[in-house]
Amino acid sequence: MRAVVFSAPGDLSVTTVPDPTAGPRDVIVEVAAVGMCGTDIHVFEGDYLGGEFPMVPGHEATGRIVEVGSAVDSLRVGDLVAIDPTLTCGECEYCTTGRPNLCRNWNSLGVIRSFGASAEYVSVPARNVHVLGENVDLFEATMIEPLSCVIRGLDLQPRRIGDHYLVYGAGTMGLLMAQMAVRAGAASVSVVDTNASRLAVAAEVGVELRAGSADELDRHEWDVVVDCTGVIPAMEDAMTRVKPGGVFQQFGVAPVGAKARYEPLRITKDEITILGSMAARHSFGRAVDMFVAGAIQAAPLFSHSFPLDGYADAMQMFRDGSGRKLQVRPHDDRKREI
Repeated sequence: MRAVVFSAPGDLSVTTVPDPTAGPRDVIVEVAAVGMCGTDIHVFEGDYLGGEFPMVPGHEATGRIVEVGSAVDSLRVGDLVAIDPTLTCGECEYCTTGRPNLCRNWNSLGVIRSFGASAEYVSVPARNVHVLGENVDLFEATMIEPLSCVIRGLDLQPRRIGDHYLVYGAGTMGLLMAQMAVRAGAASVSVVDTNASRLAVAAEVGVELRAGSADELDRHEWDVVVDCTGVIPAMEDAMTRVKPGGVFQQFGVAPVGAKARYEPLRITKDEITILGSMAARHSFGRAVDMFVAGAIQAAPLFSHSFPLDGYADAMQMFRDGSGRKLQVRPHDDRKREI
């Protein structure tokens, strides 16, 4: 089969690799689409959690089951599925105490050691696939994996009815966070981004309070401030916007070794709570349910799809910020505007 391969940091090719095989508890999925996100860029640059090469990237995937392992009896050939990419050891302190997203041997399809879904087919443990209804759009459903991470982030927040939220970043994660914060009971959600085209998409998905800087908004402090950019200046500004007794959540992924500066005394005297959020934790199934229920507007978040041969072009568009959510469709041969 054909696949995108990261042979080493900064080295990408589209080539033929061996077809995946299914173990007794695995399934083979014909990939319909796989979303591109900032993590893929970090992996490509060799800058994410010790990723190993060579690597087939891609962890936001959907598709159709074409083969089931001999011990799999809950899934059938032809099932349409979303893939939970998280793989954990099940044995470390964190796995055995119900915190598998902190697994000391944490792995993910297309991120650490296991080959991902930027390929025509991918082998996945049966426990990691979730069956979707026949009427679900497999292309839009690639949004389920990022949504599962947002739900985990919300699980960590106080989620007090009537809180005012400020979200940094109007990319995919920021706009998912903004939409879900309303579902979680926020009184208002403001989004800031320096990219005017992304703010236009924020308007399209119903975010009423938008600005290029928090200084342009009517409020000066917020109950919950969430960084969804991973950009150091944004994080540092975000910390100054949290009201006394409020919460700052670092959700965006920064480069390994990056440092941000803040005023420790303010954390103490204003009792600011700082939260981290790692991937998904018992939230993928809920993300499937929320997506199917129409809890988010996914379609406006997408802008382009690419064939496998266009993967490098997709990465360049992602870096340029000239598109919205980008995805690769391994069985398509053309770049498309979605």
